[in-house]
Amino acid sequence: MNEILAIWAEWIKPSAGLPTVQWSILLALAAAAGHLINRYTGLPKVVGYSAVGTFAGLAGFSGAVWPLQGTGLFLLELGVAVVLFEAGGRIPLRWFRHNPMVLVQSLAESTLTFFLVQWVLGLMGVREVVAESIALIAMAASPAVLPRGAIDPRAAGPVTERSLVLSTLSTLYALTLCSARAGMMPRGEAGLSNTLFPVLVVLGLSVVVGAVLALVLRAALRVMSPTSENTAIVLLTMIAAGAAVAANFGGSAPLAALLGGMLLKQLNPRPWSWPRQMGTASSMLTMLMFVLVSVVAAQADWSRPVAGLVLALVVARMLAKIAGVALGNASSGTSWKQALWVGCAMSPMSSVALLLVSQYVAASSLIGRQISSIALPAILLMELLGAVLATVALYRAGECSKPWAPIVRSPATGPVHES
Repeated sequence: MNEILAIWAEWIKPSAGLPTVQWSILLALAAAAGHLINRYTGLPKVVGYSAVGTFAGLAGFSGAVWPLQGTGLFLLELGVAVVLFEAGGRIPLRWFRHNPMVLVQSLAESTLTFFLVQWVLGLMGVREVVAESIALIAMAASPAVLPRGAIDPRAAGPVTERSLVLSTLSTLYALTLCSARAGMMPRGEAGLSNTLFPVLVVLGLSVVVGAVLALVLRAALRVMSPTSENTAIVLLTMIAAGAAVAANFGGSAPLAALLGGMLLKQLNPRPWSWPRQMGTASSMLTMLMFVLVSVVAAQADWSRPVAGLVLALVVARMLAKIAGVALGNASSGTSWKQALWVGCAMSPMSSVALLLVSQYVAASSLIGRQISSIALPAILLMELLGAVLATVALYRAGECSKPWAPIVRSPATGPVHES
């Protein structure tokens, strides 16, 4: 593929550069693949996006190189920030007063995931600091994959809502702990118990940036229509500015966006239709994020020992998620069967995990390479397989209003358009 691209680079010299042409074509293919996979298999469109990115990465696509830097890293941060801002805007904090067992479920599944993954990797001979870091990353579910997997089959209900909330909370824990842990790596391999002060620093700075973001957006929404295109532009640009500022001052850009969304929900509790307000720009950014993650993750080196570690990590993580949700299920408002499907729906890993891995690589190239050698293949596997498992869980829970059957186009009915 590199030889073909070299010939192409000599033949075509666009004003914006060859990588722009490559990414434009790749995103067009991803959009088409997402639509076709959703139409003919009933799987969410993100499976098509990730599949195209995976094939491109395995074929040697040079538009994104690991470790991510510069524009690629900022686009990933921005995409994650937009997704987490949207996820935070779905969580009313007042709800936890009426159902505190949801917090118990969240803490139980995240804690169990950390300890079980760390223990399994330690048994398989993984270095302690590497196993600990991967276990922290494994805590995070994917608030990016799950909502997209729920939109396509029009899923709604207690399993969908509970899995979205638990995924968002687990991401909050992972972002806080991983950002603090990565910041301490240049000082030596200090244990997790020594990260309390860095955790407070990361969380405090992110809260400040998130609060400023929420206040600015609340002021804007007082004078602008929520359905206006200009409002969507203000939302996206302020999230981008907040992401850049938070990272510059030592906070976490995605964490600040997540907290900003949660605070804005408290200041302005009326329902929001985020996809309609964010519009096509947000959809494009989200699709770019999925493709970028799979392109980069596909560049990891696979071997038999790595495959064994990845499979052990994936199995331990899934069991911990299911068991943790079940442990905190008593008096939480869901049945035991629903708890099983919630745990399955939390299996995807995607952009948040990749961003956390990139933080470790930036903090310590040696330890970061060891972490990424295991984490990147796991992210690639669970971005694809996790999206399928989450979709199956939502259907098995009986919360999808759209039946799982491919839409067949017949001459009598004409073309079928995407909803």
